[in-house]
Amino acid sequence: MSKFQVCATRREVIAGALAATATSLLPHGVYAAEFHRFTHGQFDITVVSDGFITLPAEVLLPDATPDERATIIKRLGGDLQAAPVQANIPLIRQGSDLILVDDGSGTHFQASAGKLVENLKTLGVDPADITKVIFTHAHPDHSGATTTAEGRVLYPNAQYYVSSVEWEFWTDKNYEAHMPAALHEFARGAQRDLFAVKDRLTLVIPGDEIVSGISAIGTPGHTPGHISLELAGDGNLLITGDACTNDIIFFEHPNWHFGFDTDAEVALKSRRTLLEQAAAGKIKMLGYHWTYPGVGYAERKDSAYRFIAA
Repeated sequence: MSKFQVCATRREVIAGALAATATSLLPHGVYAAEFHRFTHGQFDITVVSDGFITLPAEVLLPDATPDERATIIKRLGGDLQAAPVQANIPLIRQGSDLILVDDGSGTHFQASAGKLVENLKTLGVDPADITKVIFTHAHPDHSGATTTAEGRVLYPNAQYYVSSVEWEFWTDKNYEAHMPAALHEFARGAQRDLFAVKDRLTLVIPGDEIVSGISAIGTPGHTPGHISLELAGDGNLLITGDACTNDIIFFEHPNWHFGFDTDAEVALKSRRTLLEQAAAGKIKMLGYHWTYPGVGYAERKDSAYRFIAA
């Protein structure tokens, strides 16, 4: 059995658990009350919440012992079956550009997410004001708000960016034959999102400068074409997407797997490399599913790391 098949089998086992637990917890998330804002070099960044999603313990902690799982799930604010994780979306202002890194769930994932638009409006930002959307990857909690429930492009004036490998993987016309069944729904969602903006979509590769001072960094594994972003200035800033999915679990246990990684071993390698480079260089990071606002540093602790909030 290949690594890809092992990952797919794990996803098939947990798919039912995800559906069963998605609405089992009370609301737990940052909405429009307060926003974390900071400057980084030439960029003015506001971390805007898309709400939160709930993930089963089997997804978050497949390698943990029962005791470890119970302890960590409690720290995450969950119960024995599942825990909520935030969805932190950077809104980046650079000159006349207003840039989103990922656009959230919209109406295409869990009801506890999809809060980005109302939070942007609290900041005085209309969807029509967004000039660029950069996808770290095309999972539904990252690209699901590309269109509305009626199929209208939500950010009508934006240009879109995604890695060429991500595009090639998800837009395979014969995905049902080439991918395990556990990925079929992901592929349908990715095709819905990416094809909707095909006429305004730019494909990038690691090393490309998407706009002045923002470069794509290859962090594959969570999805085949997953990218993180490096923002120049002030010692640099890494926007990690899902390369490191949680600031508690994977800082403290960098060798543990995550249940929704397409290639678990490649993802693990990308995560360890990212954390080690960030710790060695004291590079600030911004994580998508980290405790809001998800901005901080990795500090070495024995053979692992700890998250230091900025």
